[in-house]
Amino acid sequence: MKKVFAVLLFLACVILLPSPAMAEVDVKVRINIPMPPPIVFPAPPEVVVIPETYVYAVPDVQEEIFFFNGWWWRPWEGRWYRSRNYDRGWAYIERAPVFYKRVPPGWRNDYRDRRWKGQEWEQRRIPHRDMEKNWQGWQRGKHWQKQNNWGVKRAGAGPEARKQTPKRGQPQQYRDDRQGPPAKAQGAGPQPRQVQQNQERRDRDLDADKGRGKGRNSDRNRGRDKDRDDDRDRDRNGRR
Repeated sequence: MKKVFAVLLFLACVILLPSPAMAEVDVKVRINIPMPPPIVFPAPPEVVVIPETYVYAVPDVQEEIFFFNGWWWRPWEGRWYRSRNYDRGWAYIERAPVFYKRVPPGWRNDYRDRRWKGQEWEQRRIPHRDMEKNWQGWQRGKHWQKQNNWGVKRAGAGPEARKQTPKRGQPQQYRDDRQGPPAKAQGAGPQPRQVQQNQERRDRDLDADKGRGKGRNSDRNRGRDKDRDDDRDRDRNGRR
């Protein structure tokens, strides 16, 4: 019975108290939550994008501070705060942001060692102004996936594996353009000079055959002419 009465009394207070009074109660509750100390930056901080996320981290300060989805985020004494600015205006958040689950606890060690999951990590330090200006377009267009795989070299992608083959219609590039393409191996087939020599030999043989044919025809014709002359001589002698 007492619990029911307490609930009814609370509901009555909520309904009857004016909204400014409730706002004052809310302000008093938030005032009791301490704000984190400011982080002093000599200049707007540069950030690095953590691979496989669109979370930007500030590597040059000891405190954890991130930029994600248009907000700056930082943990302090087990609580989370966020702000539109990296150095002021922090507001308490009741729970840790969802993106923080994708941030490895040892990301600073990876940054220092320039390694990510055992692969070389070619980090790019992004100026504060560029990040705040372009983060939306980068996220929509998947810029960092397409930009050399977040800067992380793929396994087995050595210098030879990364060579690109020429596109169709482009001339083949050789180590020394004066050399041209490599010569064919000996014995793999007739070489151009050998082909030419074989053709010349066949032409000479053909000409020789034609010459022999003409000689035989001439001898045959001379024999026929001689037979005709002998026949004429016999006719003349018979008439006499």
